[in-house]
Amino acid sequence: MSGNTMTLVLYFVVFFGIMYFLMIRPQQKQQKQRQAMLSSLHVNDKVVTSGGIYGKITKVKDKSIMLKVADKVEIEVAKAGIGSVENREVTVEKDKKEDKKEDKKEDKKDKSTETEEEQTQSSEG
Repeated sequence: MSGNTMTLVLYFVVFFGIMYFLMIRPQQKQQKQRQAMLSSLHVNDKVVTSGGIYGKITKVKDKSIMLKVADKVEIEVAKAGIGSVENREVTVEKDKKEDKKEDKKEDKKDKSTETEEEQTQSSEG
């Protein structure tokens, strides 16, 4: 009887461990990420509310933000109502710099390809 009880307890422990690693832990991690995202909201961030409204943050308060959704139209939204941050001005500036670097690399590749094509044409002609 003691062996059956120990086996049953072992099954419960293993089941709880599996539930913890598959359900509870990922949910806690997701909640931490969401809380970090909400606490890091800044003016000029472009966001999407959980209701699907796109806008740009104009003012950040303790529990809410002012969101510019159109010219001369601002609404106040609870921070908890923010679904995601689309992009940030800082991120956009970094992306522009990276895009310029990639464009320069592509231009160099295009020039080298053109030079190779010219050399093949001149050797054929």
